[in-house]
Amino acid sequence: MQFNLTNDLVFFDIEATGLNVVKDRIVQIALIKFQPGQEEPIELEMMVNPGAVLISEEAFNVHGISAQMVASKPTFPQVAQQLLDFIGDADLSGYNSDRFDIPMLMEEFARAGINFHTDNRKTIDVQKIFYKMEPRTLSAAYRVFCDKKIENAHDALEDVRATVEVLKGQLKKYSDVDFIDGDGFSHPTPIRNDMTALAEFTTDSRMLDATQRLKINHNGEIVFNFGKYAGKNAKKVLLADRQYYNWIMQKDFSAQVKQIIKGLVSQEKKQ
Repeated sequence: MQFNLTNDLVFFDIEATGLNVVKDRIVQIALIKFQPGQEEPIELEMMVNPGAVLISEEAFNVHGISAQMVASKPTFPQVAQQLLDFIGDADLSGYNSDRFDIPMLMEEFARAGINFHTDNRKTIDVQKIFYKMEPRTLSAAYRVFCDKKIENAHDALEDVRATVEVLKGQLKKYSDVDFIDGDGFSHPTPIRNDMTALAEFTTDSRMLDATQRLKINHNGEIVFNFGKYAGKNAKKVLLADRQYYNWIMQKDFSAQVKQIIKGLVSQEKKQ
């Protein structure tokens, strides 16, 4: 099956030192780019030296990448431009990419002095399609949709290849299937070979940042989605509690969150 594309689409997967998208670092990244009118995709895979950040025991037990394996590899800032050139203006897809791979990649680019964002990109999280239709793991998805077993799970390139095949399998299986949401409402055939439709199905438009710290409430206001001010109007809070603004800017919040927070405060100053 060929994807119905109007824009480049890059599938990617990250293995890291841990699960904290702000504090941890990438140790392996693999990408597969599909382009409109091109039958064969382009692959890119590399190991990355995480610098002073240690690979946690939990992470090593998952992906098997040791400090010795990446000691002589380039750091992220050294490969950032190559990755940026490869991705270009492409839309992004992966497995659990909205909550992990995309925000971690954005943080790595920010530390390298590159403003990488998703404002003008479609993002398709294949896990969300799977979890909404049949909640399972990537390995289970691969068995269900591809009738195969991942031979080398948690190797980034093998995982991203499996993700590509899973999405193709989902497009076949759910082409004529309606989605019934948690409120009992039916949504006619949301899974179809249309990247815009898939992005709309997998993206929570209420969330403003990849780490889901800020969101839009039912009144269209930007509110906090964490902490003591959860659900409160962010702009009003920041203006009334300047210490909270300073706390956010000093703590380990993502570059995306800090950029939005700065924007809210600067908007008020201009008014």
